[in-house]
Amino acid sequence: MTLLDQINEDMKEAMKNRESFKLNVIRMLKGAIQLEKINKKKELSDDEIISVVNKQIKMRKDSIAEFSKANRDDLVKQNEAEIEVLTKYMPPQLSEEEVNKIIDDAFAIVNPTSMKDMGKIMKEISPKLNGKADMSQVNMLVKSRLGN
Repeated sequence: MTLLDQINEDMKEAMKNRESFKLNVIRMLKGAIQLEKINKKKELSDDEIISVVNKQIKMRKDSIAEFSKANRDDLVKQNEAEIEVLTKYMPPQLSEEEVNKIIDDAFAIVNPTSMKDMGKIMKEISPKLNGKADMSQVNMLVKSRLGN
């Protein structure tokens, strides 16, 4: 079963069970997937759908940060609940040790000399970690290693 099939099944299930919140989140996700499909002018693979889900989660995390600054706890909780629904469609997250090992392997392959090599390292790491780790955290880890 493809990821899109799973999303469609969950949407039907949410309709049957009258879970309006979950249904709304899945509909927003399907809208984002449809938009990406139109932009790319082709059917999306599971990896591309994971990328869309990842963008949706990132948008909500950014919103949470803004709502926290404005003391809007109701909106923070809503966005956290939306992230919980969306996380179901992400692959299992890698542990910190696994992420560090992938970064170590990339450093061994690229053999960076300065911050200028950041792009080469990220190019090596990104396909292996896409959707499996928070890329902003990975970015910070790589920067700290390059800074040393």
